[in-house]
Amino acid sequence: MEMRASEDVGLGQDLTPPLPPLAFSLLDSSLLSHCSACFSPLSPPPPRPLPHPSALYCSPQCSKADADFHLSSAEHHLLLHHLGGDDTTDLRAALRLLRRFELLNLIPPQSHHSHRIGGLMTHRDELMTFSDEDEQNGSVLERIRDGAKAMAVARRMRDGLDLEFSGECVLEEAVLCAVLTNAVEVQVNEGHPVGIAVYGMVFSWINHSCSPNACYWFPLPGWFRGDSRLRIVRASGGIEMRENGDRDNFESTIVGEEYDPRLRNVRAGGGIEVRKNGGCDNCESKIVDEEYGPRIVVRSIKAINKGEEVSVAYTDLLQPREMRQSELWLKYRFICSCQRCSSFPPTYVDRTLQEISAVNCNRANLSSDQNFYIDEAIKRSSDYVDDAITEYLEFGNPKSCCEKLENLLTRGLLDGQFEPKEGKSKQQFWFHPLHHLSLSAYTTLASAYKSHASELLALDPEKCEHQMEAFNMNRTSAAYSLLLAGATHHLFLFEPSLIASVANFWTNAGEHLLNVARSPIGQLITKCGLTVAELPSSPSYKCCKCALVGEFETNVVLRRGRNVEFEDTSREFLNCVMSITPKLWTFLIHRVSYLQLIKDPIDFTWIGTTKSLRTLGFEANLAKRDAESSVSEGDARIWVNQENINLFRLGVHCLLYGDFLLSICGGKQSHLDRSILNLLHG
Repeated sequence: MEMRASEDVGLGQDLTPPLPPLAFSLLDSSLLSHCSACFSPLSPPPPRPLPHPSALYCSPQCSKADADFHLSSAEHHLLLHHLGGDDTTDLRAALRLLRRFELLNLIPPQSHHSHRIGGLMTHRDELMTFSDEDEQNGSVLERIRDGAKAMAVARRMRDGLDLEFSGECVLEEAVLCAVLTNAVEVQVNEGHPVGIAVYGMVFSWINHSCSPNACYWFPLPGWFRGDSRLRIVRASGGIEMRENGDRDNFESTIVGEEYDPRLRNVRAGGGIEVRKNGGCDNCESKIVDEEYGPRIVVRSIKAINKGEEVSVAYTDLLQPREMRQSELWLKYRFICSCQRCSSFPPTYVDRTLQEISAVNCNRANLSSDQNFYIDEAIKRSSDYVDDAITEYLEFGNPKSCCEKLENLLTRGLLDGQFEPKEGKSKQQFWFHPLHHLSLSAYTTLASAYKSHASELLALDPEKCEHQMEAFNMNRTSAAYSLLLAGATHHLFLFEPSLIASVANFWTNAGEHLLNVARSPIGQLITKCGLTVAELPSSPSYKCCKCALVGEFETNVVLRRGRNVEFEDTSREFLNCVMSITPKLWTFLIHRVSYLQLIKDPIDFTWIGTTKSLRTLGFEANLAKRDAESSVSEGDARIWVNQENINLFRLGVHCLLYGDFLLSICGGKQSHLDRSILNLLHG
């Protein structure tokens, strides 16, 4: 199954209208904070804990739309039965999907349960057959079996039947596998996932690529763009599409390999009726247009020619090839053979994401023994990074997390002296600044430093030392955030499909920079007995050198043939930030030894053709740490009048460029777009 463009499509165009979900469920962690029908935040949230688990709604309309289905699907009964147990997100979505299939008479004969239900691939046989390959596959199998039994118990509880039974749960297993295979995370809360949803064949039949030409986004509830229409068709078996012209009402008949004259188009509540006869799955599917649930829109991130296959990413594209392949096989049971994965030698992006250097060695010329050491170093380093991140996220220790990650980045793996074979010398390894573990470390460090600063201020908000230390941590957080944005943008220049990630990283960098620019630094300096000049009131965020402000304020949505505008705006933006950043980088990097090794966080041409990261000056720079620890009396006046204004300008540029990229990959009526407005004008 695959979908192709039915016409030529330009950069940043919707390929589908807002598609309604077949089934959806909030994450367990969001059940008490978000509406179970529309996924909007609840205001105010209910008191905790509730006497019993239940779906919560933001309005009587949402309650009327969803409450009955919440009960009839046995979702409520599953929550009662699993009170305080394992995560139930995928199980609740599977119960809803199963109930939808039952209401539409789409449950196939038992012999077909394991292949496809309602047009959705289940991969049940594959997921349960390859269970003994490794520990991860075993955990997937266990999850499917235990989850299916829990679903069956909840349905029997709903029907008032005996909860003790020994029968098979083939149907529940197949539907749960369909959810595991087809569900996507729903990100409607400033880019953070709050739930999952399964969509019909128009979306689910879009295949994966590690260099996709499309992405998907979730519009705000009630959003509708007047020119939205379906621009993709099924590539095989024949297809007929008609457009009704009113609000996302379109009809589609997808015909099997053998045409059946009894097939007919029937509009079903403004949604789609799909009938398929004579094909391998021999099923019929009505996708009913609901008035609630998170909608999804597929959007082009590259120009697509008529007849060209449309693809999206099923995995994180900032992972190297081996990690992407492993994840895709574990979850979807296929080996990706897209152009990026098939490239030999590997693409520049994939080489860079996994580049690691040993002392006086180039990996291309290493012996098999040395390659073994490098592979072992990567594995141990990955575990080390995961442990450091766990310390921060699960155990609330951002300080320890920052120390461990910076030691790894600066000195290589702490226990990286592997036992060499006889006659071989010990090796120590460093990661490329754009290695995927480096990018993961930057992401965590930006968040952990900001969190540590908040903790300090919470201890004693009036203590001058805490305020100054928190300010220093916030600027380090901003430095890592800017480095992450610049690093991923450098990779984006070689792989345009990274646009969604880059948009988020530029937005985050802008937020961190404005957080520093808006700090009450003048008050802090005065408290510490230093002189301070007055900050000009409300510096303007307009820029005479680039068109970002105009793009933002006129709410531009790119149309066909405007690739030149995208390139011009991007070039103007880079020229601006590359002129501002050198004035701030020394101030932002503070005493952080690793950041002092980064000569420019935006322009990475300084890396050049480095064969060993030792030539970057790691050891020499470590011996020459900058003694600057905080804002000093001598630079107080300069800081308030110059660095603060430059920080503000740089932060606004990052926000506006992030929004500009979002207008291509996520539309202007997204949650992130609203967040950017609040940051600029709040």
